[in-house]
Amino acid sequence: MATRPLSVFLLSFLLAAPALSGRAAAQADGPGRSTLSAPPIALPRSTGPIQVDGVLDEPAWREAVRVLLPFEWFPGDNTPAPVETEVFLAYDEENLFLGFRALDPDPSRIRANLADRDTPFQDDAVGFMVDPFNDERRGFQFRINPLGVQMDAIFSENEGYEDFSWDAIWDSEGRITGEGYVVEVAVPFKSLRFPRSANPQTWGIVLLRDYPREVRHRMRSHPTDRNRACLLCQMNKMTGVQGADPGRNVELTPTLTAVRTDGRPQWPSGSWDAGEPEYEPGVTARWSMTPNLVFNGALNPDFSQVEADVAQLDVNTRFALFYPERRPFFLEGADFFLTPLNVIFTRTVADPEAGAKLTGKEGPHALGFFLTKDRVNTVILPANQGSRTGLLEGEVTGGVFRYRRDVGSGSTVGALVTAREGEGYSNWVYGADLFWRLSPTYVLQAQYLRSSTDYPDAFALLHGHRIEAFDGDALLLEGRHQSRDWFASLTLNRTGDDFRADAGYLPRVDLASYQGTLARTFWGEARDWYSFLHLGLKAGRIEDLDGSLSEQEAELFAGYSGPLQSQVNAYLTFRDEVFVEDPFAQVKEGETFHLVGAGFGSEIRPSGVATLSLSGSVGEAVDYANAREGVLYTLRPQAELKLGRHLNLQLQHAYQRMQYEGAWTYIANLSQLRAVYNLNVRSFVRAVVQFQDVDRQLDEYLYRVNPENQTLFTQLLFSYKVNPQTVLFLGYSDNSLGYLDAERIRTELTPRSRTFFLKLGWAWRP
Repeated sequence: MATRPLSVFLLSFLLAAPALSGRAAAQADGPGRSTLSAPPIALPRSTGPIQVDGVLDEPAWREAVRVLLPFEWFPGDNTPAPVETEVFLAYDEENLFLGFRALDPDPSRIRANLADRDTPFQDDAVGFMVDPFNDERRGFQFRINPLGVQMDAIFSENEGYEDFSWDAIWDSEGRITGEGYVVEVAVPFKSLRFPRSANPQTWGIVLLRDYPREVRHRMRSHPTDRNRACLLCQMNKMTGVQGADPGRNVELTPTLTAVRTDGRPQWPSGSWDAGEPEYEPGVTARWSMTPNLVFNGALNPDFSQVEADVAQLDVNTRFALFYPERRPFFLEGADFFLTPLNVIFTRTVADPEAGAKLTGKEGPHALGFFLTKDRVNTVILPANQGSRTGLLEGEVTGGVFRYRRDVGSGSTVGALVTAREGEGYSNWVYGADLFWRLSPTYVLQAQYLRSSTDYPDAFALLHGHRIEAFDGDALLLEGRHQSRDWFASLTLNRTGDDFRADAGYLPRVDLASYQGTLARTFWGEARDWYSFLHLGLKAGRIEDLDGSLSEQEAELFAGYSGPLQSQVNAYLTFRDEVFVEDPFAQVKEGETFHLVGAGFGSEIRPSGVATLSLSGSVGEAVDYANAREGVLYTLRPQAELKLGRHLNLQLQHAYQRMQYEGAWTYIANLSQLRAVYNLNVRSFVRAVVQFQDVDRQLDEYLYRVNPENQTLFTQLLFSYKVNPQTVLFLGYSDNSLGYLDAERIRTELTPRSRTFFLKLGWAWRP
């Protein structure tokens, strides 16, 4: 497959990108496009008290500055907003106040549901993002639906990272009226980070509204130039913040967690053995040492999560599955630890006894540091052809240091050190990275890392590693061009056979990877049958470091967005894949498979009640268990139903079937149901059910397997949140297993363990 000529073409295209982007920007000049500028906003001091109750009736609102949202940036391109929105802003020593009046020609069609925070993304919503440092690199985002449900996030410009796991303490109320809806907001300055100064400050700000109907109309207070691949650089500038009080900058959250886990020692027929209740008091502290440098510490912390991971099919896989982080301690300030290669992954911290973290930014200097002591030490053992997990004895101490410095307008340089130390074990990673914005549409990104690893002798011998310590390195280079109509990227990744990033998620090593993408977007006009269309080509090649082919692929893809908030994506792939039965063998010789496949993904929101999606694929694929080529079919239907304002149902199913010479090898089904009844904006009851069923044909396998395996997970949770830290969780979960073994002896699906848990947390801000 001729991928190298394509890479040369893409490299030439990327090198020409600054000139291309200049021409594209020139073409964009005209009414409603790049000639428009973001009007400034002069923020006044509040003339009196404001009570956040969803009614803009205080005299202070009459003296607040009034700002409109006249620009629709999607699907329109700075076209007039289809509905009117007015926003009022003011501040006092402690709070930033905003009042939104969102007019609607038909308020009965407003999409608004009671929900947990950070979940009603498809509802009508208003909101704003502020850049208190006015450095166009990081913003604090706040959104509110018409019933006052909060959504908040941190947005990192260079990484394109929108982190909704960040939770601030702030007040909001919303109500639907005969003219639309009204939202009132107060954000304490102690919940933000901003420079300490006695002089008036200038902040970046954008005010926004989402208006989902046949299409999702999105409006902003400033025009948006699609030929500038940045958002914060286009924001309104808000002047006038002076004398804001960040408070004492201390937040203490004592917690109490009670857990009891019951088991069945004689499973499946034995009786339950009640476990001993475990009571874990703890405290988490948050101290803003300066307005923008925050220390987090935890003593006997509760690092558990009450949010069940979305189950994933693990049939016919070669590499370790990835599960996102959900624990609040690790999520705060997570954007400070982002690097081009994923060498910081906090789910590697499994059961820590204590933790400390420092994050923040002083001038151009951004800093992230955390330290944990973990009772469990698990590592990923990567290779070119696959990965597996290893468990080392004893505790492990882990630390991460991340430094990044702003350079010029929108560029950064950074450094990184990660360390893990245990009994007879160590893994250190250190290196540097660069993000260089050459133009509004063209960026270069690079990272070089070196690791040093030493396994205990017994562990090394067990897993086929040499006993002595070993070093490895990794390099990533990427060029990217993104304008209104074109996207192109070229990526080189070289990772040595001995490179290990045990504090991260890097399940594949011993590779030299070359990847390129070229795509064209076509934007629709008003009343067109599409909002946008995109067409593109991706191609790539992966070799081991001896120069032997591991895989190469070319993919044609297309996408569509249109009425009823519909989206359709389709692709056709041509792939060569080399498969070695033992990925850790010293001699890597395997069979090359020539594979052709196709797939699609689709979604539609015909109303505020239902969201329906369907994706699937069919094509030639490697049956890794039996080292042969088969035909793989997948289908994934999903539905979300909002029945009234209180009840939300999410149903997902994944179907996978491997076939060989007309006969099926295995059939896997995974069904998930998530039902939430929201009592009000602060409390809900949730049930989660996950059922997996895998059937295999014994005579199609080269080794002994169970013809049938079934697992069932259920969880019931009651949640009450005054704010993100003042919480009450009360819940129950259980796990069940059933199977038919190779001797055709059946064990019915039977519970193996069950857990009862209670968590109390209280946020105290002196």
